Amino acid sequence: MLSELFYILVNMSIIGGLVSSILLCLRRVKKIPKSFVYLMWVVPFIRLIFPVAMTNQYSLMNLVSKFTTKTVVVYETTKSLPQLAFTNSVMAAKEYFPIRYKTNLLEGVFHVISFVWIIVATAAIFTTVLLYVFTKAEIKEAVLYKDNIYRSNRISSPALFGIFHPKIILPFGLNETDLNYVILHEKAHAVRHDNLWRCIAVLICCVHWFNPVCWISLKYVFEDMELSCDHKVLQKLNREEAKAYAYAVLNVASQTNLFVSAFGGAKTKIRMENILSYRKLTLFSSIAFTAFVIAIIIVLTTNAAL
Repeated sequence: MLSELFYILVNMSIIGGLVSSILLCLRRVKKIPKSFVYLMWVVPFIRLIFPVAMTNQYSLMNLVSKFTTKTVVVYETTKSLPQLAFTNSVMAAKEYFPIRYKTNLLEGVFHVISFVWIIVATAAIFTTVLLYVFTKAEIKEAVLYKDNIYRSNRISSPALFGIFHPKIILPFGLNETDLNYVILHEKAHAVRHDNLWRCIAVLICCVHWFNPVCWISLKYVFEDMELSCDHKVLQKLNREEAKAYAYAVLNVASQTNLFVSAFGGAKTKIRMENILSYRKLTLFSSIAFTAFVIAIIIVLTTNAAL
């Protein structure tokens, strides 16, 4: 049972890694607004979580399957169903090229690998939960400032703590101008439930710990989360206010944490460039980019049509 589960997971990880690699390339296109780039990260989330998907003649997997029409299958002679076919579910191949191995030995090795996977994944998830508990402990002594906003001397940079009932935690010493922009930024994180998505992303990486593309993607998911949040705030600001917001980003120290949306959570230089070059989208541009994102989601979340 564990071996079968790991087999399914490997297939999911192959597809998820492929999709993530495509998004890593797409995010380098500067003309695509970061808010839309951030939205597209839902595609690898879906691929890495759900083992099944709808078929579609426009799926990217139709193109990939043309170059992978033969599948290596390892099976027992007493069974008619293949025990191991890494590319079958990925590429929806229509023919097999059977190769016989010493099946008992191969199954034994694969069984051991499955146990290694579950042990490491469990340890990673357990460590993640512990880190989250320790992170929450850091803000127990926070002092109420107003509404759902607190101040604490245990942090160096403003951040949003908590998943379902997040709290904005501010360090002491922020000037009034920076404080207002910081609160706008953290409230944008709260409205979009970014801390929940952070935790989901980290847990996905814990399960797919053997896939390096997942860990590389995690870094850029967090970066795009911050850049997208900046765009959300900038929609409400005029040109002069946008400059003041950029100064606030520059003035506030950065902080890195897996479970909190920190005000300085992305590279300051990149954020400054995006803030100062920000232009509000026209209605036509918004419709065009929305259609583009929908097309990307359809093409990358569906499997090849048989």
